[in-house]
Amino acid sequence: MTETAVPRSRTHVWDAPTSYADAAGRSGLELLKLSLDDLLPQAPICGTLGFRLMEATQGNCVFEGDPGEHLYNPMGTVHGGFMATLLDSALGSAVMSALPPGRAYTTIQLNVNLLRPVFAHTSTLRCEANAIHVGRTTGTAEARITDSDGTVYAHGTTTCAILTL
Repeated sequence: MTETAVPRSRTHVWDAPTSYADAAGRSGLELLKLSLDDLLPQAPICGTLGFRLMEATQGNCVFEGDPGEHLYNPMGTVHGGFMATLLDSALGSAVMSALPPGRAYTTIQLNVNLLRPVFAHTSTLRCEANAIHVGRTTGTAEARITDSDGTVYAHGTTTCAILTL
């Protein structure tokens, strides 16, 4: 460590995560809207990595994430896992937003395409996801991560298993 290097720290808090019991006969979109209205907590991973649910409509979800030095990999760029997790969250939530009461999902396939590096100084990233198909047993969605200028940093797709609660 050089003399000018200053140790850094990061602390965050989170609420107890929601569970299937919290669904209580609600649709996926209703649960997402409760989270947006701060009546249900957002998933703890949001606070851990610095992103948040911003919008939810039927079949569509938007998350935003803040890059930072705490997310760097050994190459001095934000780790691709940040963008993969941001994509996975938005993609899964897009599928969730189309689910009726009594149904849940879990990711079974995630495809991520990273197009350019992200740095600590990169502006807030926006991940917009759209469900393509939500059926009885599977759901699929696609998403893009862009900056405030519309530059695409990553895009991806998911396949989710649809579960009965």
